[in-house]
Amino acid sequence: MTAMFDCRDEAQLLTGMRQARQLLARGELVVLPTDTVYGIAADAFNAGAVAALLAAKGRGRQSPPPVLVSGPLMLRALVADVPAEVDALVEVFWPGGLTVVLPSQPSLAWDLGETHGTVAVRMPDHRVALELIAESGPLAVSSANLTGHPAATSMVGALEMLGDSVSVYLDDGPSRTGVASTIVDATSLTGGAGGDGVRVLREGAISRDRLREVLGDALEPDADA
Repeated sequence: MTAMFDCRDEAQLLTGMRQARQLLARGELVVLPTDTVYGIAADAFNAGAVAALLAAKGRGRQSPPPVLVSGPLMLRALVADVPAEVDALVEVFWPGGLTVVLPSQPSLAWDLGETHGTVAVRMPDHRVALELIAESGPLAVSSANLTGHPAATSMVGALEMLGDSVSVYLDDGPSRTGVASTIVDATSLTGGAGGDGVRVLREGAISRDRLREVLGDALEPDADA
């Protein structure tokens, strides 16, 4: 049975977080607030739970979910290498609306889908999300919506689309920005791969201009340059 908790109420927050932790550990799905939009979350190391997340959204394995972390230390546990340029991005934009794609740590036993050996990682700027990650470990999290529909910016919006495919909904009011994270691909900076530098896969909460302030020439040239 689906449960809903208002995290603005301290008693509901404590109960909701406890249930969310327990259900994530059992391979079930949770909707949680983040600083960008609401997300649907699963234990990143439970392949069945990740598959259920993709199914709930109507998405296939060719679109693996990003992974939310609690900070740079957790990032380093998940990826094979963190280039200096990524360290600089993390220093400026984390926690916040920047997702970074890097080669994943090959020793990890997980299955996020067809990742081609990479993982997209973000540290959200939201107390509920960060506490849940700190207690449950890295979470596979995608926007809380059906594929092809706008990302939910409220718990009610997520509930209308995802219904009882999710076990627990954590409500913290409207999303702070309602703008999805910017996604950058930094794989070309690792392992001597070469390439044109950091690529912007999706421009969102962090503008290309702000990225260039940090990366300089390490950011790919603008398409119209």
